[in-house]
Amino acid sequence: MTSLSPLSAVGNTWEILGVVWLAGLVFAKRTVRSQPAGSMWFQMALALIGFSLLGSTWFSAGWLGMRFLPSAPKLELAGLALTIVGCALAIWARITLGSNWSGRATVKAGHELIQRGPYALARHPIYTGLLLASVGTAVAMAEWRCLLGLVLIAILFIAKIGQEEKLMLQAFPEAYPRYRQRVKALIPGLL
Repeated sequence: MTSLSPLSAVGNTWEILGVVWLAGLVFAKRTVRSQPAGSMWFQMALALIGFSLLGSTWFSAGWLGMRFLPSAPKLELAGLALTIVGCALAIWARITLGSNWSGRATVKAGHELIQRGPYALARHPIYTGLLLASVGTAVAMAEWRCLLGLVLIAILFIAKIGQEEKLMLQAFPEAYPRYRQRVKALIPGLL
């Protein structure tokens, strides 16, 4: 019997998240309003490059493949734990959002303002979870490519939050400002 390495388990954790995301596409409501196409394409490019740097060995040549932390099983396990917790939070938030979810900033037909579950803790808990999982993966892999990917993913989510906030303020002009006052964007009580 072979044991699963922490680095393999990191990859498997992201694969589970991907399966949940693909399965959820079937249940999404029809889009009635969306972010501008230019910002959507910019965000898709950031996502593709950022997550490729984080999770693919394509960029392991040269300085991008060099380690920024020494190889240590405890660091790999800590990174795995952060990746699991982050992906679990993102999955919980994705399931809670249900048919209102979209990969881009949108308002759906019959859109609801979800304020329960992880949305009672952060307005954008999917991004919180994905950022936490990305930090975990960067720690576990400890290569410069992962840090660069993490930075691009953070820029992506900052841009997406801006677009989503605009759409939610338009869709829920009374309820969303109250929700924003009560619940922080990413980190409960801080940010």
